[in-house]
Amino acid sequence: MSWFESFVLGLVQGLTEFLPISSSAHLRLTAAFAGWHDPGAAFTAISQIGTEAAVLIYFRKDIARIVSAWFRSLTDKEMRGDHDAQMGWLVIVGSIPIGVLGITLKDQIEGPFRDLRLIATTLIVMGVVLGIADRLAARDEDGGKHRAVKERKTLKDLGIRDGLIYGFCQAMALIPGVSRSGATISGGLLMGYTRESAARYSFLLAIPAVLASGVYELKDVGEGHVSWGPTIFATIVAFFVGYAVIAWFMKFITTKSFMPFVYYRVALGILIFILVSTGALSPHAGESAG
Repeated sequence: MSWFESFVLGLVQGLTEFLPISSSAHLRLTAAFAGWHDPGAAFTAISQIGTEAAVLIYFRKDIARIVSAWFRSLTDKEMRGDHDAQMGWLVIVGSIPIGVLGITLKDQIEGPFRDLRLIATTLIVMGVVLGIADRLAARDEDGGKHRAVKERKTLKDLGIRDGLIYGFCQAMALIPGVSRSGATISGGLLMGYTRESAARYSFLLAIPAVLASGVYELKDVGEGHVSWGPTIFATIVAFFVGYAVIAWFMKFITTKSFMPFVYYRVALGILIFILVSTGALSPHAGESAG
């Protein structure tokens, strides 16, 4: 992998990680369209450490408060009813599904799941799911001629059941094209949470999963065409770009719909199917060299 490739892929990672359009799919597609080797699951997982570092800084006050309350709750029974302490436990509970499935499906994640036809399918299907979830949220928020405005849930209403559902939604993102934020935000909206609450928990829930995945994949750097230097460089680029994107996205979702992302996902999925079906793009582009 050249330094230019690592810069472009780091840029793509930072731009797409927090948007509900799948960063892993875009890393795979960028390489395929450019005629580069598939960067692989290890590069993807490690570069995501950069964007998660951006989450740690952006939500540093929330995270510090949650971690502090959680540790105190281990010895102080009165703290166990504290919302921040409970959030700590809910993040742990919600991280179990992706941890178990990530290890169980490791071979599929690094192989069959990277087929461009599967990526196109998940882009379209999850785009439609996000669109439906967004419409339901808009209906509750706006009300209508014959409907009153319906109050949606916030993170204070989050319990173990919803936390596990969030977790299974996040685990779906092991398949490129699903999108970690897209799946968890869709799940949150369908369960009745506000856009801001769904996105905030989605980002917090991703921290342990992404960091653990990145550390786990460190052993594979240096194998094939991906080396340490370009991987670290891409991770740094992803951090700076990701921080800017998350700041913009958290403001965007308070007043805007997710529908632009829905249209983009569906259009991109259809484009991939057309390119593959006409032979302009191989569904396994770059894999043999990777």
